[in-house]
Amino acid sequence: MGAPTESQKAIAFFIGGAGDKESYYFAGPYHNIEVPKTMLDNWEGGLKSKDLYVSYDLGYYQIHSESDIKKFVIDVIPSKSNPVYIVGHSLGGWNGAHLSRKLVDAGYNVQMLVTLDPVGSGFWVELFSAIPFHPEKTPKAKFWINVHANPTTSDSSDDVANFGVRWVIPSGPNINVDSNTHHADAGGLFHTVTGDGQSVAGMVYLSIRDNTTGAPTDDGSDE
Repeated sequence: MGAPTESQKAIAFFIGGAGDKESYYFAGPYHNIEVPKTMLDNWEGGLKSKDLYVSYDLGYYQIHSESDIKKFVIDVIPSKSNPVYIVGHSLGGWNGAHLSRKLVDAGYNVQMLVTLDPVGSGFWVELFSAIPFHPEKTPKAKFWINVHANPTTSDSSDDVANFGVRWVIPSGPNINVDSNTHHADAGGLFHTVTGDGQSVAGMVYLSIRDNTTGAPTDDGSDE
């Protein structure tokens, strides 16, 4: 089969946290979210090179206001039938969960939500960051994976996440997994292996492959 049409391509939004795309309290930018984006772009020979999907790198603050959501998200999705993927890290996970509900409520096809060590419950972070004051009670996606950073020893990024207060999610995700990975290591969190032996990145790849016309025939499993 040929490459998918514009209305059949998967659209993936990678949403960074504080200090990712621009400095936050004089720290950064660190571009942590670029690592999982590049990982998926090049997975199994390259989703992009096979023209199966389009990916966007956004800051958490770019999906806060309704006008920004329209500009950076709605306006780049060709149709409501496109399979949409949201991968959010830190504050990007917090805002990404809110975005998932808004898109589904508007009729968009959100196939998967991935929250990588989401943060946002701290009072000072809520007060001075472009995020909703409360966690999303009803994220909406056909499949939700949450990864909680739980390293053996903490580093400075874990201290920052603790200050911002990690969003502890006891129930709701289809997969809720701990990872012996530091908070800032978005690529490591994205490559966390779940209980069935597949990495989070691999599961996203397989979903895109299976939901995109013209997908390759290989199984896309981790080597």
